[in-house]
Amino acid sequence: MKKSYAKSKKEYNDEFSLDADKILAAMKRYKNSKKKPTSVALDETTIKELKKIASKQGIPYQVLIRVFILDGLDRLKKAA
Repeated sequence: MKKSYAKSKKEYNDEFSLDADKILAAMKRYKNSKKKPTSVALDETTIKELKKIASKQGIPYQVLIRVFILDGLDRLKKAA
C-alpha cells in the first residue's frame, strides 16, 4: 500500500470546519464509556497544530484527536 501523508496533500492548508454532531458524539463517548488509556508519541509541531485547530473549533485538543481517529475509522469501514 502506498503511503500518503496529509501534509503532502494540497487540501491540508484549506480552511475547514468540523461537524458539531461528531464533536458532541466524541465528547459523549469519552464521558459515558470506559476508556483504556493509550499513548501516541507526537512531535511538538503536531501538538501545536492540533491545539491551534482545536482552539479555533472551541474544543479540547484531545477531543479533536478523538474526532480525527473516529472519522478515520468510519472512512476505512466505508472503503472496505
